[in-house]
Amino acid sequence: MKSQSFFIGTSPIAQALRRLITTMANSNATVLITGESGTGKELLARSLHEQSDRAGGAFVPINCSAIPKELLESELFGHRKGSFTGAVADRIGRFELAHGGTIFLDEIGDMSLGMQVKLLRVLQERLIDPVGATRQVPIDVRVIAATHRDLEAEIQATRFREDLYYRLNVLPVVTPPLRERKEDIPELLRFYAGHYKNGNNHPVSFSPEFSDALINYPWPGNVRELCNLIDRFSTLYAGQVLDLRAIPSNLLPKGLIPLQIELLERSGPATAQDMTMPPEVLAEMQNDSGLTVDQPQPQDNEVESIIMLAQGMPHLPVEGMSLKDRLAEIERNIIEQALERSQGNVSRTAKLLNLQRTTLIEKINKYELRSA
Repeated sequence: MKSQSFFIGTSPIAQALRRLITTMANSNATVLITGESGTGKELLARSLHEQSDRAGGAFVPINCSAIPKELLESELFGHRKGSFTGAVADRIGRFELAHGGTIFLDEIGDMSLGMQVKLLRVLQERLIDPVGATRQVPIDVRVIAATHRDLEAEIQATRFREDLYYRLNVLPVVTPPLRERKEDIPELLRFYAGHYKNGNNHPVSFSPEFSDALINYPWPGNVRELCNLIDRFSTLYAGQVLDLRAIPSNLLPKGLIPLQIELLERSGPATAQDMTMPPEVLAEMQNDSGLTVDQPQPQDNEVESIIMLAQGMPHLPVEGMSLKDRLAEIERNIIEQALERSQGNVSRTAKLLNLQRTTLIEKINKYELRSA
């Protein structure tokens, strides 16, 4: 996927970032990118490389937190055969691989203090010392570093060197969280729906209610979370118009489930163009405990059903009553009876009541009922 995908959108923030990258691209100065996880720090780094005069060279990324600290030196600077146990051949490090191009040091805030000293020396002298080598190797690379940590706070806690921070932070860039550029979300949804569309199917799309929900969702995982969600929907519901009421709750971000419950209670499940999931996918998602992924099923309006079951109740008292509380009491009693009849099995209880399993679980929790 091209790095430009991060900068989709017409929000002032997206436009400002695009301008900033164009301005910074041809400089050889070190760049420090900060921002929350999932905001596209590596995509920004790739975009800087692609727009620079180093674009013909390699872009070499390395995640500093993903490599054990005792192996990171060899990974970055390389080693010579026999320099340590297991070094059966010479190995070229990431800095040397990036010669003439760009190296991207992701999660620099997780680097050990000992490695920070060695990196600082490389940045100052532009020479690397492969492990076990007798001669230094000159390198010509542009360094872009990134972290989700607050490095100034890490300096105060003595976990990050202040001199390295100033050496890295020549050109600072902050990637904004997605919740701060909500106006870009519809365009991002369309882009990723097109990118992940399944074969010759149309891209997935969203009902107006679902679109509004996605725009107002806070996206704690940022663009990465949005991208993964569209990938999931494109696989399971290829070419369909997605209705929030028809998506099994275990496929939704937790923050959208309360809104889904509210929509189901207000208007019932999706009907007419019910979304379908391939049978083989449904089978895959079942497990031995009886958990099933519910498909929407036609059912009568829930409130009307409860009122029908309530026929024969006492006459309305002179002083009146709370209809909401009375309906809730009736609903609780019916669910309790159904649980007893099915010996606490939630799946069988849901079938007895013609409810989606996920909806029933919410009601069981609401009324503090016990299930098997």
